[in-house]
Amino acid sequence: MSEKATIDGKCYAKMLEGGAAVLEAHAQEINDLNVFPIPDGDTGENMLLTIQGGTDIGEADRDLAQSAKKISDAMLLSARGNSGVILSQFFEGITSGFGNAVEADVGALGKAFRAGVEHAYSAVIKPTEGTILTVVREATDYACSVGAKTPQEFLDAFIEEAKASLDRTPELLPVLKKAGVVDSGGAGLIYIVDGMKRALSGERFDLGEKRGEKAAELDLDAFGVDSVFEFGYCTELLIRLQNAKVDVESFDINVIIEYLESMGGDSIVAIKNGSIVKLHVHTMTPDKVLCFCQQFGEFLKVKIENMSLQHNNLNEEAPAAPQKPRERKPVGVVAVANGQGIKQAFLDMGADVIVEGGQSMNPSAEDFLRAFDEACADTVLVFPNNSNILLAAKQAAALYTDSDVRVLESRTIGDGYAALSMLDTDLGDVEAMIDDCEMAMDGVVTAEISQCVRHAEFGDVCVDSGDYIGFVGKEILAAEGDRYTSAIRTVDKMAIADHEVCILICGEDSTDEEAMKIDEYIRNKYPRTELYTINGGQSVYSYIIVAE
Repeated sequence: MSEKATIDGKCYAKMLEGGAAVLEAHAQEINDLNVFPIPDGDTGENMLLTIQGGTDIGEADRDLAQSAKKISDAMLLSARGNSGVILSQFFEGITSGFGNAVEADVGALGKAFRAGVEHAYSAVIKPTEGTILTVVREATDYACSVGAKTPQEFLDAFIEEAKASLDRTPELLPVLKKAGVVDSGGAGLIYIVDGMKRALSGERFDLGEKRGEKAAELDLDAFGVDSVFEFGYCTELLIRLQNAKVDVESFDINVIIEYLESMGGDSIVAIKNGSIVKLHVHTMTPDKVLCFCQQFGEFLKVKIENMSLQHNNLNEEAPAAPQKPRERKPVGVVAVANGQGIKQAFLDMGADVIVEGGQSMNPSAEDFLRAFDEACADTVLVFPNNSNILLAAKQAAALYTDSDVRVLESRTIGDGYAALSMLDTDLGDVEAMIDDCEMAMDGVVTAEISQCVRHAEFGDVCVDSGDYIGFVGKEILAAEGDRYTSAIRTVDKMAIADHEVCILICGEDSTDEEAMKIDEYIRNKYPRTELYTINGGQSVYSYIIVAE
């Protein structure tokens, strides 16, 4: 098959589908390129769900600029995790680089990739070399310098240098060298571009089911003939506006939003990209939503799920999150948490909306948009509580226009807990509230206990599969064969005596007997430090130990 001299919008969309398909085949491999040998690797999943969002745009336009815009807008919404956000920003930059082009030759493709690199770097306040940023920059520079004659040759050169750049990442980032791995985000990027090249060359891919849509099979008997219908329907629509029905270019999305609000719809997200409207709403009457929206266009995709059935299929009772206020508040609080106990603690401390997430389950930008809407406030304070969630929260904040959204730099559950315990939304001064939260987070130390899944060496520390390690950030404080010993040795190295308060948060795999022993150890050895023990129920981490 002869190589294409140019790519148009339909071809570009196929290339993205190829990228998603190849990445999906290697997602677990990317997850396993984890600096820490614990089961929290999620880069592959985050990048996959991000790029899959870009493949879910309906029929692509032949016009390259229009197709690229739909793809990048969708990826911005589906972006999750730092690598996913950087990936979405790279493709948004590519879209900017294409400008108004109907199609692109190799020169235009190189220009677009350079714009993508600039955009990706600008998304990170302090770019770190030895990451996906380095790989995409060096590969783009090389591909633009070799005098490629076709887009295929350009992508071939990109992949060649990207692999070499990836191999160099441990030399640029010591933490990778210590762990004996290369950068996971850069590795994921190579699979994506390889899939793009293969699709450009005519290879066909079966995308299959999106990862984000896979779920355990529902027990339909959980909603029977006498069940009470309480929670309504989660309704998602993809609508193609029709010129025969409306002026597509000038159509105002607020027409739909105002109708959904008037009928009592909740968790509303409605976004217009060109002639496509993407809609999400919780409603008791989805038929009315369908009937109203069909006057503007036709449906490309419809998904309606009984939330009462979903609720009844949960294995444990979730804390009741506050309903969306009917009256707008001056200040609303959104917090990210995983584990019923932690979520309930954050609600008790004043959070209005909990976004389900944490390590290995990073929420998307779209998840945050829904939460901002549910908070229904003039100012929304956001606590991501995980360093790998910060960028997605900030990306969503930049997209949201109905509130002044402020994302605080809470990088751990401990940061979020300390900040919320000091937050007084009745102050009336948002800047003062933020200052109080930042002051509360200053000096907080958060350690985590988790089980190793592989052998690894970190300087003088050697750990084996099955060991339990206690760590703060990327520093290992203890590595032991049993969980209790690892926990108390971690406590001793945290300098608990220098802190007024210690919070022991027990995970889903901890036992009451073991937690009581750790509790007793801390109380006896550090009697001047006030101790609180919480049944957090979090995954991944057997214990989270917070020192304030």
